[in-house]
Amino acid sequence: MAKNNDARSTESATFPRQRKSTNGLHTSPSEVQFHTMTQSLESERKDRERIVLWRQPLLTLQYFVQESGTLISILANRLYRRKKTVALTLLLLIVAYLIYRMDGPHQKLVQSVEKKFLWCAYWVGLGILSSVGLGTGLHTFLLYLGPHIAAVTLAAYECKSTKFPEPPYPNEIICPEEQDNQSMSLWSIMSKVRLEAIMWGAGTAIGELPPYFMARASRLSGVDMEDDDFEEIEELIHEKKRHPEDMVSRKGFLEKAKLSIHNLVQKVGFFGILACASIPNPLFDLAGITCGHFLIPFWTFFGATLIGKAIIKMHIQKLFVIFIFSAHHVESVVKLIGYIPHFGPLAQKPFLEYLEHQKLKLHHKPGVGQEEGGGNILSWCFEKLVMVMVLYFILSIFNSMAQNYHKRLCKSKRASSKKGASH
Repeated sequence: MAKNNDARSTESATFPRQRKSTNGLHTSPSEVQFHTMTQSLESERKDRERIVLWRQPLLTLQYFVQESGTLISILANRLYRRKKTVALTLLLLIVAYLIYRMDGPHQKLVQSVEKKFLWCAYWVGLGILSSVGLGTGLHTFLLYLGPHIAAVTLAAYECKSTKFPEPPYPNEIICPEEQDNQSMSLWSIMSKVRLEAIMWGAGTAIGELPPYFMARASRLSGVDMEDDDFEEIEELIHEKKRHPEDMVSRKGFLEKAKLSIHNLVQKVGFFGILACASIPNPLFDLAGITCGHFLIPFWTFFGATLIGKAIIKMHIQKLFVIFIFSAHHVESVVKLIGYIPHFGPLAQKPFLEYLEHQKLKLHHKPGVGQEEGGGNILSWCFEKLVMVMVLYFILSIFNSMAQNYHKRLCKSKRASSKKGASH
């Protein structure tokens, strides 16, 4: 009996029992390690969320400066490794600048190309800011493109034409002296704003590339993807495999949506990416990360994203804005505001003043001084809203870069602890 007991104790020491989870299933050592790592990452994530300017201003600014220095150093190293490409690019830019400054008959073409290029670059830049993932993302459709389409729509119905004189269009909209007096259609207004809408959509597609390239580089180099969203998806996939019956009851809508996007992109490919890009989708960053991680070809990802965002989604949004801001709909909405008990007439007044002011602006002649009023409360409120959102966007960039530096520190600590454990 003693020998048997000794044998059992030796066996238990050599082959330790598997842990049991709370539901009675055995948990393998790899799963224990995964859960330990998950808890550690969750703790880091909570610490990172507290690194914001209004909670820890000094630490946030310190991390922001250090992250900026790190990014500048990385960029300088990459440019140094591509000396020939950088030199060729600089040479082409110098030649283009000399042609631009040189007098000659080509200047008329240069000015036309410059005007169109700057207009397109402006909207592409706003599109990139909307989706590049800096801070909270600047909602440039609501702040810039949407109001521009609305202004063109209101002007088209008032002027009964879309042939606005250039200049001052697109900086300022003025009715042409000779009006067509034709009934405005959705298609004619859509054609007028098609270029800026497509450029903005192309910018949003370009802004989705950084998550794709980061995930692709991490997968090819064999380094773990240091992204909170991807870590969360890995946890959800692991939990789904372990407890598929609990996914329906325990997880919320957001977790299910993230998992659905991941599965759709992974299994369907081009058409899955196209479907995700063609609708307003705040979780599309996850599609880029998934495509990069599973090494989906660049042109498959970018082609589907470009078609979805710049053509399909953009036409849907453009059609919606034009429909809402067509003359009879706007007048009907303003009229309905007046029917609100007690506050209706008071709330209706600034809208009526704003519409009247916009119509007067459309009919004044270029070069003729326009009588300036005291301003409209709606215009004032919108200007202040834009200022607040841009300011918050800038602050969120500080927070985001500081949190990225914290992520670098945590990654470095984990790497150091692994080296220490291996030695």
